[in-house]
Amino acid sequence: MNTKDKTLQLLGNITPEQFLSDYWHKKPLLIKNAIPNFTGLLSPEELAGLACEEDVQSRIIEEIDGIWHAKHGPFDEEDFAKLPEQPDPKHRWTLLVQSVNHYLPEANALLQQFDFIPHARLDDLMVSYAPDGGGVGPHFDSYDVFLLQGQGKRLWRISEQTDLTLVEGAPLRILKNFDTSQEWLLEAGDMLYLPPHLAHWGIAASDGRVDCMTYSIGFRAPKNQELATEFLGFMQDRLNQGAQMIEGMYQDADLTLQDHPAEISTQMISKVVQILQKINWTDKDVATFLGTYLSEPKIDVVFDPNKKITSKLFHEKLAKQGIVLDLKSQMLFENERFYLNGESVTFSGESAEMMKRLADQRRLEPAEINAVKDERLLTQLRDWYIAGYLQFD
Repeated sequence: MNTKDKTLQLLGNITPEQFLSDYWHKKPLLIKNAIPNFTGLLSPEELAGLACEEDVQSRIIEEIDGIWHAKHGPFDEEDFAKLPEQPDPKHRWTLLVQSVNHYLPEANALLQQFDFIPHARLDDLMVSYAPDGGGVGPHFDSYDVFLLQGQGKRLWRISEQTDLTLVEGAPLRILKNFDTSQEWLLEAGDMLYLPPHLAHWGIAASDGRVDCMTYSIGFRAPKNQELATEFLGFMQDRLNQGAQMIEGMYQDADLTLQDHPAEISTQMISKVVQILQKINWTDKDVATFLGTYLSEPKIDVVFDPNKKITSKLFHEKLAKQGIVLDLKSQMLFENERFYLNGESVTFSGESAEMMKRLADQRRLEPAEINAVKDERLLTQLRDWYIAGYLQFD
């Protein structure tokens, strides 16, 4: 974790504490040369190859004669052959590939540079490619995002407008009217931070030379309605599992004669209110919910199990190679309870400290593991390895 008093070139030579205090969730920040010599992590051809994979989420957004279109992957060579190779003002397009950090170790390493933001808030790394003039139109997002420029250039326009009228019939939430208040041209290695709900418009500016690739580091912000719905589902499971018992059954020994037999009486309503008021939750319940909910893989994420391995061989390889979280894994913790891909376990003492390092750094070095004497911890690591949640380094 970055120390709060250490300035970072990634943040324009301010400290993470200054960034969180002055910019996070508040106002944009332009950082020139945020990552020196950065031109990207993969080529346009490699990005297109990812977009052809079955388990990769990708989209091609096109603006043809002013009309917006969206196609979802996986794609093939014919899909790309239909797109204009040279910039065409009547047919602009961009390719978007989600969760590149699930498939590229270098992308995962890039995200680790943003560890001044809690892992629980991290969504993914999206990479976009566009020839000159391409983009997804003026819009606003409901989440925080760092826009890191790879190869080429991109012109970013922002607006503080309150007019949120959308283009009718568009497959994206594109703003009908856009009033530019500021604009910046980002070159390779430059980065722009944008808080939620700030209207913006990114336009590829290749000048016919080097096409544009942008790396979007997004941080999820669940809607309150989503949190409430998911938490109530979590509490329902706990009730069904007997974790929180509400004993007894509805009783009305004091029932009186009603004028209308079909009427739900105020007496019945009052009794049920008293029953429901027995349902309560603690901070521990909320922590458990957040750990499982925020580490739960997205519905499209699939882990490839590793071959079963004996404890002896696993320990030998562990001592030589160390262990890392799989690129698709999300690990969080609260006190001494640890959550990996929706599963939870509890450890204490040195074992807990080691698990915290695994969660923070996404890896454990061989030297760290050689000192482990906790057989339960080693068994847990082995189980997670077989499930595909961990990999040898």
